[in-house]
Amino acid sequence: MPDRALPVIAVLATGGTIAGAQADATSAGYKSGSFSVNDLLAAVPQLAGIAEIRAEQVANVGSQNMTHEVWRTLAQRVDALCQDASVAGIVITHGTDTLEETAYFLSLVNRHDKAVVLVGAMRPATALGAEGPANLYNAVALARHPDARGRGPIVVMNEDVHYAREIQKIASAGLCAFASPNRGRAGVMHGGVPCFYSRNTTVYGAQSEFSLALLEKAGWPRVDIVYAHANLQSDLIDFLASAVDGIVLAGVGDGNATDLAIDSLRRAADDGVAVVRSSRTGSGFVARDVELDDATLGFVAAGDLNPQKARILLMLALSVTRDPAGLQQIFDRY
Repeated sequence: MPDRALPVIAVLATGGTIAGAQADATSAGYKSGSFSVNDLLAAVPQLAGIAEIRAEQVANVGSQNMTHEVWRTLAQRVDALCQDASVAGIVITHGTDTLEETAYFLSLVNRHDKAVVLVGAMRPATALGAEGPANLYNAVALARHPDARGRGPIVVMNEDVHYAREIQKIASAGLCAFASPNRGRAGVMHGGVPCFYSRNTTVYGAQSEFSLALLEKAGWPRVDIVYAHANLQSDLIDFLASAVDGIVLAGVGDGNATDLAIDSLRRAADDGVAVVRSSRTGSGFVARDVELDDATLGFVAAGDLNPQKARILLMLALSVTRDPAGLQQIFDRY
């Protein structure tokens, strides 16, 4: 029987590379989500010494196939587990491709202080030197630690700890594939103990005005991303504008694009489509009314949110307001 003195950590598994399997241990190819949550836990017997684990298989997909339906289920389970006084913390295993998006979404709809830790792996479970077991151990150790409370959902990868709003996947392969380029990592894990460098000073959790209920009432507004490039034409944007509630421009430099594209986005904004300018560069700040006259065009500047997180914030913001000035206030705050 488990030691009831140990803290209870809920582990919600969604698949990903951490649960992936190869044809052989040296193969580059693999199938995400090949192993169950119980398989992952069995590979880390040391967990029995630090926590009582309650495991749930929420999904089992590569995170390129992450859906709003899975987000809905995760948000509901996280909310219920946060209200369960017997649970000390929550760990979510996740594919790395969209891990940052799920973390940021949960940070804006989860209104509790209980530790929520997301974790993945860059190497599948069957690979030589698979880091998944060590990452999972650190995630559970972090979720049970009192210093992890009150920081919103956090991510641990390769012994680095990141806040949900800041983390980005910056490489397609290799262990050092995650960073927080604008504000720096939150801390590190050392011997299973977190060492935090800073507090989370952004808006999240109980400070957030968003909720799953508001999102459901608004019907999960559809927001898509347009990637700027040389010679970007207007026809794609014109077509997209007829099908969506919002468009995020992953712009060049300071959130810019060709004159044709900007004019198409202006028409979309005139027709009531929310338009947010962000940058494809991977870091830095998209400032309002610098290269473009956002106030006249009806655009919103994303600040230092990357395009994929700007999409999430815009989707949630549209559950509260569709006024461009109100949307800009939200982006300025969050």
